[in-house]
Amino acid sequence: METSEDIVDTGASAPVAARHLSPDAVPVGAPLEFPIVDSDGALLFDRGAVVIGADEHRFLFQNFKPQRGDVSTASDDVTAAAQAAAAKAGEADALTLKEMHLTIGALIGVRSQVGMGAPMHPSRIIGFAPNESLFVTPPLVDGKPMPLSIGENVEIVAIASQAVFRFVCTVDSVCQVPFHYLVLSRPGVVRRLRERKSVRVRASLPLRFGIEVEGTGYESLGLVQSVSAMGMSFVAPWTVGEVGKRIRVAFTLRSKDMETSIETTATIRNVQPGSKPGDPTTHGIEFDKLDQVEQMALKVYVFDRIDDVIFWTSGPK
Repeated sequence: METSEDIVDTGASAPVAARHLSPDAVPVGAPLEFPIVDSDGALLFDRGAVVIGADEHRFLFQNFKPQRGDVSTASDDVTAAAQAAAAKAGEADALTLKEMHLTIGALIGVRSQVGMGAPMHPSRIIGFAPNESLFVTPPLVDGKPMPLSIGENVEIVAIASQAVFRFVCTVDSVCQVPFHYLVLSRPGVVRRLRERKSVRVRASLPLRFGIEVEGTGYESLGLVQSVSAMGMSFVAPWTVGEVGKRIRVAFTLRSKDMETSIETTATIRNVQPGSKPGDPTTHGIEFDKLDQVEQMALKVYVFDRIDDVIFWTSGPK
């Protein structure tokens, strides 16, 4: 039951303040009456989920900063604004289209600059003009072309063979003949983050997982320790399964320019139990299947954290 100490009423025009949860406020073995999120808003447990036992309860408070997810704080908007400002703070490289080494067929993400926090939508480059305009397929939203207007500015994330690039273009033309495509202006100021093949970067992300690959919902919580474009390693309060077992996973990637929620299946490739009873178990997993948007989100996440590289090889990506 909520009390005046649980929620601070700041008035009708202001959001209600989210509250940090104490260990006593999170029951073990009973359905949760509210969702639990981390300090950055990442979902840890849905409403109705069950914290299985003492080990999982301890893991939750050792690795995260649990808060009620059914209320928000006025500072959330301030934090979001600060993050947006920080994302724009970096100086851009003066790169040309030629120097990006983009090729026909290259995957790009497109989103309108109208509004805040819009997701990226997949598209591909189908041609270049002498004036460095780009010909691209219409970005798809739920399988349908994204509505864009002539003169509208769009933000682009383009993935080349060795780097990811971010820039802004203006929609110069929306063409229907002989097929549906867009003509985008010469890229504006370009930002680049370098890629090394098979990069794995440090991370600290909540991961929800389900042990039945065909099931629904998520039984428990893990902490992601590293991420690559093909998989990740995470610790959990107990051993999820043996090598070769397939599980369901859900997590959210937040990069400077995009936020993507991913729900997919993965195969456990290695398991490293803790050194003593009660220690978390480390799991390495490989994603089974990701769509184009999810693949791009993983690459961008890795590229954004290239300074945190902990392993790379010259092998295939």
